[in-house]
Amino acid sequence: MTSTATSELLQFISFHPIGIIFAFANAKISIVFRSPTPGPSPGKMGKYRIRVATGDSLLAGSSNLVQLWLVGEHGEKDLGKILRPIRTREVQLEVEVSLYLGRLLLVKLRKHKSLVGFDWFCKWIAVQGPGTQGEAFFPCYRWVQGNEIICLPEGTARTVRDDPQNQFKKHREQELEERRKVYRLKDLALKGTLDLTNSVRRLEDFSKVFPRGKTPLAEQVRNSWKDDALFGYQFLNGANPMLLRRSTSLPSRLVLPPEMEDLKTQLEKELQTGSLFEADFSLLDGVKPNVIIFKQQYVAAPLVMLKLQPDGRLLPMVIQLQPPRNGCPPPVLFLPSDPPMAWLLAKTWVRSSDFQLHQLQSHLLRGHLIAEVISVATMRSLPSLHPIYKLLIPHFRYTMEINVLARSNLVSEWGIFDLVVSTGSGGHVDILQRATAGLTYRSFCPPDDLADRGLLDVKSSLYGQDALRLWGAISRYVEKMVSLFYKSDGAVKDDPELQAWCREITETGLQGAQDRGFPISLESRAQLCHFITMCIFTCTGQHASTHHGQVALGQHKENYFSDPGPQAVLKQFQEELAALDKEIEVRNAGLDLPYEYLRPSMVENSVTI
Repeated sequence: MTSTATSELLQFISFHPIGIIFAFANAKISIVFRSPTPGPSPGKMGKYRIRVATGDSLLAGSSNLVQLWLVGEHGEKDLGKILRPIRTREVQLEVEVSLYLGRLLLVKLRKHKSLVGFDWFCKWIAVQGPGTQGEAFFPCYRWVQGNEIICLPEGTARTVRDDPQNQFKKHREQELEERRKVYRLKDLALKGTLDLTNSVRRLEDFSKVFPRGKTPLAEQVRNSWKDDALFGYQFLNGANPMLLRRSTSLPSRLVLPPEMEDLKTQLEKELQTGSLFEADFSLLDGVKPNVIIFKQQYVAAPLVMLKLQPDGRLLPMVIQLQPPRNGCPPPVLFLPSDPPMAWLLAKTWVRSSDFQLHQLQSHLLRGHLIAEVISVATMRSLPSLHPIYKLLIPHFRYTMEINVLARSNLVSEWGIFDLVVSTGSGGHVDILQRATAGLTYRSFCPPDDLADRGLLDVKSSLYGQDALRLWGAISRYVEKMVSLFYKSDGAVKDDPELQAWCREITETGLQGAQDRGFPISLESRAQLCHFITMCIFTCTGQHASTHHGQVALGQHKENYFSDPGPQAVLKQFQEELAALDKEIEVRNAGLDLPYEYLRPSMVENSVTI
């Protein structure tokens, strides 16, 4: 088919109703382009078969023409505006090139808009021809917007050391230079419909906002929320399992009056046997409360002391709602033996405070914002050729988008926190700043965090058990991946892009967090694996333990690696996750309250909600 006829066919497909039906009715279109001008003898011409995959969503295609270039070791060929990706599936092209390109290094593309520009989501481009040794794969997985030239390197992962002839040096540098203009790290602390008319006036009114029968767990929580056993269980396995720790001494803020000598004796007994635990909300002390619809709100900073029973239940012993103040009487202590409504109100204040720390510290900061730091540092420091970029990029999908929404609608001025939350109108920013200053590297690594909080041997900590197993699976996956590309500790130390990435996270993104254990350099393969495992767990399991997402861990469809080694490792990871998922399912079948937050099929692959 001549280029003129091809152009007419493409115009027919793009703009004629029958042509559109034709395009959607066919899985593939094969178009052969031949040069209209005489070229070299057929023996010197190279035929290339090009496959282009568009995204699966309805609006992923574009009626705009796309210009393609093939870039090889021995030259570059402009193929012209040969593609109009109007539909969601795969288009196949065949072109003949008079220049021997050698091994293909890059595919370049540019979308040209006519009167109207339509964005195009390109999944990948595959090319087979002279010098490709089979089919060369060029992953994209991004929206093509505007008319800038996009360069797609061949999908084999390469560190700087893997490119001794510097064939990709210019591309790596230009890609990072452009990304740094787009992605910038700033301060971590951020400077459904809401019914504001029908307030809750009785305990029974909560049934209006707690739907029936959503899950067996939800139904049991609905029926048992007043019980002490569920109150304690939530510190172990609820939405915020990050606060509880085993007591090593009686907290200094716990002032016991003389008439509570029996309570002191009980606390000291539990302390000696190692069964005394505490949940301290001192981070909230002094936070300025909000005013909502001209009504003053209040914020408590409780301390809860709990005892671990031999049967694994965690029961509250005493609640203190505020720390002691100089010159003021000791704060009131609430006990399970108090009148039922007084004890219930004390537990309710604790749950209110737990909501503040869950949403701001455990969910927003430790989930969303730390994932954003890792994501932005990766985009600024690691080119798309880098193996660690390819390993991490599936775990950043939609994170920036959801965080923009959070800044715009949740914690912004006149956002949801300002409108309905007691720490809104500035208090939530204060909490984020305090929590950021206390972030430690060990707290993001479950084996270290659980050890530091004394929870490693607590069998009723289902969060702890599942977090360790999931961390182990991710760690083994990372170790296998890293071993494919780094054969020695020296290879890690000598990778300048990797070292820049580590510094960007610790010094820039986390504002000098090396004094809190975060590394500023990576000196060995073991250290690299631990750091990457932390990054992936933070973007997946850590966030899932405080909020459910959408795409299951390890089940991403994007294929950023073209070489078979990483693909085999990913498959092994998926198989291990499936086995772990089944084990947790069997365990949960025998539990009154099944714990599913860290079940692999329920763990999101990135921070998306």
